[in-house]
This record gives sequence, C-alpha cells and structure tokens, in this order.
Amino acid sequence: MVSADPAVPADPGERDVRWVYQPVEVDLGDGTWALGRISGWWQDASGRSWCRLRVGRSGQPACWERFDPKRVLLLPVSGL
Repeated sequence: MVSADPAVPADPGERDVRWVYQPVEVDLGDGTWALGRISGWWQDASGRSWCRLRVGRSGQPACWERFDPKRVLLLPVSGL
C-alpha cells in the first residue's frame, strides 16, 4: 500500500511508537471498503497522528500513514 500522504516522515523511533492490534475498515476511494489492521500509533512533532496500516488481502506490507478518521474506521477489538 502506498501512503496517501507524499510527505511521510522516516519511520519513528521505537520508543515513540505505541504498538497495538486495532482492526479497521478502510475506504479504498473507489466506493469499496476493505478490512485492515493498525499495528502502531505515533505522533509527529506537529501533533499529527500516524498509524501503521495494513489493508487485508492487498498484498502490500504495512506502512505509516497519517490517520484520517474519514477514511479509516476503527472497529471494536472485543464486544460491543
């Protein structure tokens, strides 16, 4: 998956990342949605949130993207 933001900073330092397992649904931009997973969060110096996102069945590795709640919907991890 290619990042939606062309100004993606270098990978954050290990100590700056909060590792998680967060299922998500991702808007693919063509009217379809796909299941995915966020495996890490961090904030840049400007306070913007970034997530390490992988879209299921995309064949692409996880990559850091600026978090956009209009495009990436967080799903419950357990129970409702």
